[in-house]
Amino acid sequence: MLVSFGNASGKPEPLDVLQLAHKGSLYITRPTLVNYVATRVELEHSSSSLFQAIRGGLKIVIGQRFPLADAARAHRALESRSTTGSSLLSV
Repeated sequence: MLVSFGNASGKPEPLDVLQLAHKGSLYITRPTLVNYVATRVELEHSSSSLFQAIRGGLKIVIGQRFPLADAARAHRALESRSTTGSSLLSV
């Protein structure tokens, strides 16, 4: 299974979907938040579940931190693919 998030490397090359079957029933998905959270109530429920998991010990790895004043530098780092994991902007 391939799950595609974001566009850090740009638009992907065209994919021959028949190759997925030939390689063993593989599949690809491109999820977006709106497909999983349609209402404010669902968003609040999902975010509550996430924060509960974090309080329960889920580890969140922040690969790099940038001061909000350096948001342009953070964007350049993301665009150049020089980041790993989550990036955090803070005041």
